[in-house]
Amino acid sequence: MNQPLFFEPVFQERIWGGTALKDKFGYHIPSERTGECWAISAHPHGQSVVKSGPLKGKKIGELWSENSEIFGNDPSSVFPLLVKILDANTDLSVQVHPPDQYAKSQEHTKMGKDECWYVLDCKKNAEIVLGHNAKTKEELSNEIDKGKWDSLLRRIPINKGDFIFVPSGTIHALCEGTLVLEIQQNSDTTYRIYDYDRTDEEGNKRDLHLKKAIEVTRVPYKRFEFEPIVERQGGNKFIQFIKSNHFTIYKWEITEKAVMGKNHLYYLVSVINGKGFLKVDKEDYELNRGDHLILPSSLKTFVLGGQFEAIVSHP
Repeated sequence: MNQPLFFEPVFQERIWGGTALKDKFGYHIPSERTGECWAISAHPHGQSVVKSGPLKGKKIGELWSENSEIFGNDPSSVFPLLVKILDANTDLSVQVHPPDQYAKSQEHTKMGKDECWYVLDCKKNAEIVLGHNAKTKEELSNEIDKGKWDSLLRRIPINKGDFIFVPSGTIHALCEGTLVLEIQQNSDTTYRIYDYDRTDEEGNKRDLHLKKAIEVTRVPYKRFEFEPIVERQGGNKFIQFIKSNHFTIYKWEITEKAVMGKNHLYYLVSVINGKGFLKVDKEDYELNRGDHLILPSSLKTFVLGGQFEAIVSHP
């Protein structure tokens, strides 16, 4: 198949969600507490489907098992990545994700969860929780038991356009007034540490997972440092944010025609601003803000044009 695959997102309601996915992207959301857009997902908790073309209506999981040539016969046991947009209308729970080995042995899942965020928008003076101040596991456990969140948790300011890498074992939380595009391993395993004592409509607090959270948290915390690599082609700019063990993430800033060669099995593309086009052979495909697509293995060269920005990833 020598054409891009565009996908219909799946929306997830969350206690901390809002309406930014409708307000910013024009999506038809299920409620005013919509927290997540699962934009390119093969996870059983919500699978994206092809929105047009000969494979219309197919889930990514089906394509992975039945049309593996689309992904260059990627040897991974499951589709490896999950692309989301998160609307943190209020604070998310403070949480941590397990690494691969722990997830496989304790949760019997295929993988753990490294993730990263690109900040699409945020309120003035926005911040996130990223890391902690404990020097030992014992100190971490004691601080959690005593609820000393102000001294334990590290908070950092964020701005629109920031990129943040959150490897497994990192205590973290998005905070109120933040809209991010998240790219992660294809896992939904989360250990909550603190949820601000919130209750649902029935007065129930959400479960915490303190024992497992403490076991997987990296102590002491050390922020992962990376140096973006910037390439220019005329007026276009291509930024490689990070190349990790599980994914490589780019930002494409297109202002004029760009002739592109694809040197990986497949690309996951999310258009975050503007509009443009993708030309494959003699066929043009419109690209608009909020579109999510996969460029398959067979697509070796293509042309981009217009004025738009996209976040692009591959395993």
